[in-house]
Amino acid sequence: MRRGVKARLVLPLMMLLNACVPASHSEVASRAVIADSTLPPMKQFSTARPATPRLSNAVLAQDFLDLAFRMESGRTLPVLTRFERPITLRVAGKPPATLAPDLARLLARLRNEAGIEVRQVTGESANITVQAISRNQIRKLLPQAACFVVPNVSTLAEYRRARRSPETDWTRLTERRRLAIFLPNDVSPQETRDCLHEELAQALGPLNDLYRLPDSVFNDDNVHTVLTGFDMLILRAYYDPALRSGMTRDQAAAALPAVLARLNPAGGTVAPHPTRATPQVWSRAIQAALGRDVSRTARMAAAQDALRIAQAQGWQDNRRAFSHYAMGRVVQMTDPAAAQGHYSAAEDYYRRTPGTDLHRAYVATQRAGYAVTRGDGAAALTVIEPHLAIAERSENAALLATLLLLKAEALQIEGRDTEARRVRLDSIGWARYGFGPDWAVRAKLREIASLNPHRGSADNLGG
Repeated sequence: MRRGVKARLVLPLMMLLNACVPASHSEVASRAVIADSTLPPMKQFSTARPATPRLSNAVLAQDFLDLAFRMESGRTLPVLTRFERPITLRVAGKPPATLAPDLARLLARLRNEAGIEVRQVTGESANITVQAISRNQIRKLLPQAACFVVPNVSTLAEYRRARRSPETDWTRLTERRRLAIFLPNDVSPQETRDCLHEELAQALGPLNDLYRLPDSVFNDDNVHTVLTGFDMLILRAYYDPALRSGMTRDQAAAALPAVLARLNPAGGTVAPHPTRATPQVWSRAIQAALGRDVSRTARMAAAQDALRIAQAQGWQDNRRAFSHYAMGRVVQMTDPAAAQGHYSAAEDYYRRTPGTDLHRAYVATQRAGYAVTRGDGAAALTVIEPHLAIAERSENAALLATLLLLKAEALQIEGRDTEARRVRLDSIGWARYGFGPDWAVRAKLREIASLNPHRGSADNLGG
């Protein structure tokens, strides 16, 4: 990736769900329009329910420093940078209809949970400009990115002119005053929202992603799609009066104990359990294993490398689990039974790692889908049920819709047709938010129905 660009990469996370990083001198940060429909109305989330993190302040301080003073590429950021005055934000381009309510909810959360004064304005200028553009425009600049954020520009034309200049180099900033977030406007409402959460968080705060963080959007596994309680705590610390732009890592480290003692008093009594840093070689292997434009042979070699590194590191956490998950993804089409072995291993490691309930829900789709293909509706229902509330609490409509659709097929296998129709109908409202236009929703319905060996045809699913 170019040196000044911080962009969110596109990594697929499961069989039935495809899963954006900030921009500097040559390093950008990255993660739809809905027409009239004959399907049931789109469902949207209303009340955020983030879990309160229970973390040692010593570990939290290390996470903060690694997030704030380094970029994902490994480049060091010499000083802390943030906005030093109340922040204004405007929306430009051609935003989809769902962006306004999603943005309003996010800004309210940032004010209430992170204590950051950010308000939306109209007019031609603001500290942060959210530009809604097409996915093709984004891909022309960053083929592997879903969305990105750039300092010291407000428009795409400005970025094109300045993209290789010191002006857009995050490492040369001493304070944040003006930047642009580029989001896709022709994808599903959820994908646009996910980009908004991650890119606005990076526009305001840390630019790095750490695979070791299980409960955060600051993680390239793309499991969490909206800001978590951990993320809000990091952002609240980022804007604490005891910190300021221009601080070095050592200066910030000296101030953090008092900051965190005030913001996270329970963290002083939690025993620290620090984790080892993640080698770049493992991160690159994971990205290759889950890449879209990589041959199957290369993906297999990368997945094997990732798993070997995880084993050699002695990891027992979410990174070991994710290594098994990646291997399962690679072998799924050629050896489904072996893939299930890796998904079961992933589930075991996730279960031992606090803060990974959502990760387990993703793995559950793989395990339940396999049970459906074998005609074992009871086993599929047992796998699915514990994860429905988790998907809803995490505001992941695509995941929730997928679990509900799998549940409908499992119910049908069990001969519970009336329940199956009710669950399938419920899933469609979430699918419209998670997957977007009618054709995508109907395709998802047919895809999951095709797993059911008892079905003759799925042509008329979804109305």
